[in-house]
Amino acid sequence: MPHVNPDILRWGRETAGLTSEDAATKLNIGAARGVSGEERLAGYEAGDHEPSRPLLLRMAKLYRRPLLAFYMAEAPITGDRGQDFRTLPPEHSRTDDALVDALVRDVRARQAMVRAVLEDDDEAALLPFVGSMTMRDGVEAVLQSIRETLNLDVDQYRSRMSANRGPGGFAYLRQQAEQAGIYVLLIGNLGSHHTRLDVETFRGFALADEVAPFIVINDQDAETAWAFTLLHELCHIWLGATGVSGANAGTAVEQFCNDLAGRFFLPASELTEFRDIGGSGLDLVSAKINEFAERRQLSRSMVAYKLYREGLITHALWRSLSAFFRTQWLGARQEQRERNRDRDGGPNYYVVRRHRLGDALVSLARRMLAERTLSPSKAAKVLGVKSSNVYSLLNSEPVRPATKTASG
Repeated sequence: MPHVNPDILRWGRETAGLTSEDAATKLNIGAARGVSGEERLAGYEAGDHEPSRPLLLRMAKLYRRPLLAFYMAEAPITGDRGQDFRTLPPEHSRTDDALVDALVRDVRARQAMVRAVLEDDDEAALLPFVGSMTMRDGVEAVLQSIRETLNLDVDQYRSRMSANRGPGGFAYLRQQAEQAGIYVLLIGNLGSHHTRLDVETFRGFALADEVAPFIVINDQDAETAWAFTLLHELCHIWLGATGVSGANAGTAVEQFCNDLAGRFFLPASELTEFRDIGGSGLDLVSAKINEFAERRQLSRSMVAYKLYREGLITHALWRSLSAFFRTQWLGARQEQRERNRDRDGGPNYYVVRRHRLGDALVSLARRMLAERTLSPSKAAKVLGVKSSNVYSLLNSEPVRPATKTASG
């Protein structure tokens, strides 16, 4: 019988962002015969003792690794998240990064399965827009290509925003992207609120693939920000730049993608009412942005960013506004959660899950199941649900969940 590789036990813990003390506690390794749980875990990682199968199963679950990984001769190569476009806050933790890595691994695996079934079914058409442009082409040229390819119209977007108070605008952009062959998912955790991913850690990521490009948007963000993130990540797809985006544009490519999204949602010609705002303080500028953003159903943070990029406010004021709007949004979101906790009913599991997956992925899974190209177990992996939930999910009504707090 093969033995567990102790080096991989240590590697699994470290890449999960856990200290020995935290891991021992979460694995329920208690003290025994005068030896602490942390010391017992160190003994397993040193090869002094072989973990029992129940303990190994707990490790696989906690470290988010397949059981077979612990029997390999050497540690697997860390999953490639592509370029890391993020500028992370000083307080971010290794655990946060480990969760992002686990999410990217999971979505990459699902993407590979989607590509495989498309190729097996002779539906794997190459998408010419993936990686078709570079930053040298300029923001306007890349945006024009996205507009033409996806048939995007800002007036259509705004009319949907106005009619649906926000959600309809994102739904319109998502629909246009999915019709072009791009899978757009909303994911903000790894299956429970304990693994919730803060927007400061990751706002979205793009997996640029010529057959099955995926975009993931952190649904912990303000709903008005989803559309901006989608345009931002579409820019990454056009540049062929796989990678993770954060809340702050700290690199040239992130700034490029932000400028592209900002130009679509809010052309510079519409900022005339802000031309005389120079020298104004935080209170006056934030009030003016509030009124402007509410009128157009825009993210306040996006308006502030656009004002900064157009040279209408200083960098320092933009940073202060961003922090101010985020604090307000976090407070409003917490109040909304508390109200939801006290409220009966609401969207059921399948409605919420279906919305997060998007129509493109759900429709593909349903069709491939009907054609027996996908087994229920593989469909479950593609959809990120248990096998027992597949048919209930696919047969659920595509009703959109209730609107989240839409400020920020």
